Amino acid sequence: MMQFYLAPMEEVTGYVYRNVYHMLFDDVDKYFMPFIAPTKKRVLKTRDRKETAPENNQGVYAVPQILTNHAEQFLDTCDKLLELGYYEINLNLGCPSATVVRKAKGSGFLADTGRLDRFFEVIFRDMDKAKVSLKISVKTRIGLEFPEEFEDILKIFNRYPISEVIIHPRLQKDYYNNTPDLNVFSHALAQSVHPLCYNGDIFTKRQYDDFIEKFPTVERIMLGRGIVANPGLVREVKTGERISKEALKEYHDKLYAGYREALGSEKDALFKMKELWFYLGKSFTGAEKYLKKIRKANRPEEYASAVNGVFK
Repeated sequence: MMQFYLAPMEEVTGYVYRNVYHMLFDDVDKYFMPFIAPTKKRVLKTRDRKETAPENNQGVYAVPQILTNHAEQFLDTCDKLLELGYYEINLNLGCPSATVVRKAKGSGFLADTGRLDRFFEVIFRDMDKAKVSLKISVKTRIGLEFPEEFEDILKIFNRYPISEVIIHPRLQKDYYNNTPDLNVFSHALAQSVHPLCYNGDIFTKRQYDDFIEKFPTVERIMLGRGIVANPGLVREVKTGERISKEALKEYHDKLYAGYREALGSEKDALFKMKELWFYLGKSFTGAEKYLKKIRKANRPEEYASAVNGVFK
């Protein structure tokens, strides 16, 4: 039976989003949190404390994600997350941001396979010594510049007791351009000793059906931009039933209310909603005039008028 995951999208799929999606749809099996970037101070930042607070993740299988290339920082953050009741942690080896890559983190960590190997050796050795019962999953790209890089990366993954490997089969240099390399994913499917999850460019039921036709053995799919644009996507994949305009409006309204309450600022809530519309706007045709007004809106009444125009 297919399992569906919600991708960790920075500034988008935070706890407000997760709670609204869970309340209205609850069609995914795991909710992956936007990454935590540990610091030398060894404390969780305010944003990370809010994201991981158990009261902000009630009723959902939430998986914190860590972005680091330091084993000690990773283990220290795992300890804090264990205390909060989390028993699966995801390592971010996929972020393509140039700022992150320059620090050899995210997909930038994939460039140094020797260091990556030592990283896994340390964390699994230390967890084994401490008898820590914690699942470590990985979300990864296939390399920086060339698809052939993934051959060595996959060998490293295969050496360690990773619980799951989520593959976004693009290179770092691709960002979100070009198309996912399904040849590399197919090779990984044949060679990986771990359960694999596919992530990348599934925005419609047709694209899902085409993918499953090619890869009938895949049992885990992570969706990000597709769900944010169409929160009814998983249900449509499962039942063929498309989301109604009324349900989409309710999704919008509850998110807006959630951001206003969580942020305590109309201005900040508007900014978050404009980020949402970057994806949600793709669900509408012939609405560019109103989408432009949403992007320009600075006051709640301007925003509300533009949103009503889109939904008309």
